[in-house]
Amino acid sequence: MTESDLLGQLAAATSLSSWELIAVLLGIAYLLLAVRESLWCWYAAFASTAIFLWLFREVNLLMESALQLYYLAMAVYGWYQWRHGGRGDRAPPTAAAASQPLPIVTWRPRTHLLAIAAVLAISAGSGVLLARHTDAALPYLDSFTTWGSILTTWMVARKVLENWLYWLVIDSVSIYLYLERGLLLTAGLFAIYLIIVVFGYRRWLQHYRHQSA
Repeated sequence: MTESDLLGQLAAATSLSSWELIAVLLGIAYLLLAVRESLWCWYAAFASTAIFLWLFREVNLLMESALQLYYLAMAVYGWYQWRHGGRGDRAPPTAAAASQPLPIVTWRPRTHLLAIAAVLAISAGSGVLLARHTDAALPYLDSFTTWGSILTTWMVARKVLENWLYWLVIDSVSIYLYLERGLLLTAGLFAIYLIIVVFGYRRWLQHYRHQSA
């Protein structure tokens, strides 16, 4: 390897790390704002996701990269739901109805069992396909975090209380995935996520109980 090749690789790694840092900071902002049920969380999510879309493709995490396309769409959907979802589906779009916040809801145990079973089954299937037909790294774990995140992000957009518990599992697995691929800042982001998720669940639970009362 020549000196110019070494300098080129160093410059590329520095560029990746800089963009990764920006995406990480936006990701932290997203989750902190989500804990507070702030509509601005979806703006931070969109910007962070756009950066991660490119970043994961660069390190060959194919499923994680594809997942970012879904996140971009969900950032728009989540923004709309949190802004307008508080009114009933058949209610007229008056200013008063539109300003009503989307309520926090919970799922029955049977719904959780079906959701978890579906994620595991789809993850196993896509993991097999990735392992056989692509050069994807850690195809089964990559598939699990991808499909689990797809479900859980939708839960966030619909304000399902238990989304925070799902994130505890998904983020824990993601930390190992990113460490293995050398994305140290992203792994650190998800370690911070684990702490924020606990506070997020407690805050949403208190709000849910107050809302129900």
